Amino acid sequence: MPPILNAQSISKRFGANPLFENINFAVHDGDRIGLIGPNGAGKSTLLAILGGEQEPDSGEVAFRKRARVGYVHQISGYVPGVTVRGVVEAAMTRATVPESEREQRLRETLGRAGFAETSEAGVGFAAEAATLSGGWRKRLAIVEALVGNPDVLLLDEPTNHLDLEGIEWLEGLLEAAGFAYVVVSHDRRFLENSTTAIVELNRIYPDGLLRVKGSYSKFLEDREAWMEQEQRAQESLRNRVRTEVEWLRRGPKARTTKAKARIDTANALIAQLQDAEARSSSATAGITFDATQRQTKRLIEMEDAAVTLGVREILHAVTFSLTAGQKLGLVGPNGSGKTTLLRAMTGELPVSAGEVRRAPALRVVYFSQLRELDTSLTLRRALAPDSDAVVYQDRVVHVASYAARFLFTGEQLNQPVERLSGGERARVLIARLMLQPADVLILDEPTNDLDIPTLEILEEALLEFAGALVLVTHDRYLLDRVTNAVLGLDGRGNAVLFADYIQWEEWRARSGAPSESREAAPRASEQPAAAPVPKKKLSYLEQREYDTIEARIAAADERLAQSHARLEDPVVSTDAAALTAALAALQAAQAEHDALYERWLELTDKIGG
Repeated sequence: MPPILNAQSISKRFGANPLFENINFAVHDGDRIGLIGPNGAGKSTLLAILGGEQEPDSGEVAFRKRARVGYVHQISGYVPGVTVRGVVEAAMTRATVPESEREQRLRETLGRAGFAETSEAGVGFAAEAATLSGGWRKRLAIVEALVGNPDVLLLDEPTNHLDLEGIEWLEGLLEAAGFAYVVVSHDRRFLENSTTAIVELNRIYPDGLLRVKGSYSKFLEDREAWMEQEQRAQESLRNRVRTEVEWLRRGPKARTTKAKARIDTANALIAQLQDAEARSSSATAGITFDATQRQTKRLIEMEDAAVTLGVREILHAVTFSLTAGQKLGLVGPNGSGKTTLLRAMTGELPVSAGEVRRAPALRVVYFSQLRELDTSLTLRRALAPDSDAVVYQDRVVHVASYAARFLFTGEQLNQPVERLSGGERARVLIARLMLQPADVLILDEPTNDLDIPTLEILEEALLEFAGALVLVTHDRYLLDRVTNAVLGLDGRGNAVLFADYIQWEEWRARSGAPSESREAAPRASEQPAAAPVPKKKLSYLEQREYDTIEARIAAADERLAQSHARLEDPVVSTDAAALTAALAALQAAQAEHDALYERWLELTDKIGG
């Protein structure tokens, strides 16, 4: 059988910079391919070309006759007013699914994705698609692609916005799949569980990519072997070039008897070595977190701590201690209270019952998943607000040198942060965190937008960090490697301590802890949908405002998430006008979110007073 799709000698560039050149990429029946590579390598662009949504600058993509291609985009947006059912019905119409099969296929496919026929049983078929949380929109986008019975499914970062339960659902779906698929992902555990071949798109390879048959672990072994072989080949080539250069440097009289062919060979070897060295020189971010020398054993203790927001008790009787050197992973379904627990630990959010004790003069460094960053600042001022130098590990370092550790160029120093990609902004925030010595390092979803090479550097930095670490992430590979304990939230307000993530999974399966797929309705935040009527101390107008503000915060959370997602759209990032509009929308959404949250805190404090 011919391949389902076959890309031959395709090249693509944006402006003067080539993403990739003369790439060959084929997908056959039964292929389960993970597509990886550093940020900027062109993974999403290659996927779009394979899916027929973009044209290559050169080369061609051939499709098997009558082949059906499904495509799950990195960003899933829906027109307001369209229901879940409407989205799937439109997809079946585009795929020309026979009328007699549509209802059965709709019910089966949506049911397997966790949707329910009625809103009372969960997220219903009649729910408005545009108002779903990020995780549910991602599930719907996958269903939308599946109802057409694709021969090959292309998935661009499908684990984004999914919680751990959602990722496991997707793994199960792909394990049972009868179609071929290509998935772009930075989730290494997901790649290990769901793929049988890995393709890395990277300029360091002579062919522009390296394809390895086997799991992600097998890919790591083969890539290491390739790199060792490449180093040996370069050393041998370097020795040959050294010999030829010495010969070329001899006087003209000594070379008059030499064949012109040898001169050509010497020049060719020099060019070959220059090309090999240019390909193999790859920069990596230099990430190192600095711990204080505090000797205190117990840093943060929570005893029977509870947090109630509105009528909903987010956390109930949570008890645990964070000790020096401990690396704690915090897991649980979306909406279970992970971020709420972090804020209670730091004292940003007061507990409604129980006690939180913190060591005196505790230094906490917090990486928020909201990634608060003044995008109007230049990169120079974001890193060094008051001068052209930073103090890093007790040394004065010029801001240009410090920025270079995180792969930023000198030209970027005077550019506003708003022009940076999501991955670059994450590196800015990590760079700022590294300037603050910490007793406790709290990282809330730090891996979003980071490519695998940067994730590997981050891993090593966290392993070497001598202070206490609290890590919230959906990256199970990172959790397994870095943490030595896991605190699991069950979605009912309870927290249980485990030795590792595997133990948490087993407990969750036995206890029937709720997951995102079992929630009664999607949530954009941990705020309850409605607030209680306060007992006193609010005026009539304030009471009316308080009655609706938490629902407005939830809506603002969703708008903020949509604005972030649009900014990461590869199409938007290459269109100056669209990028400017997206940035303006993001700033407006962030300002609205912050203002609402400040007002909610003011009203809550007033009630408490």
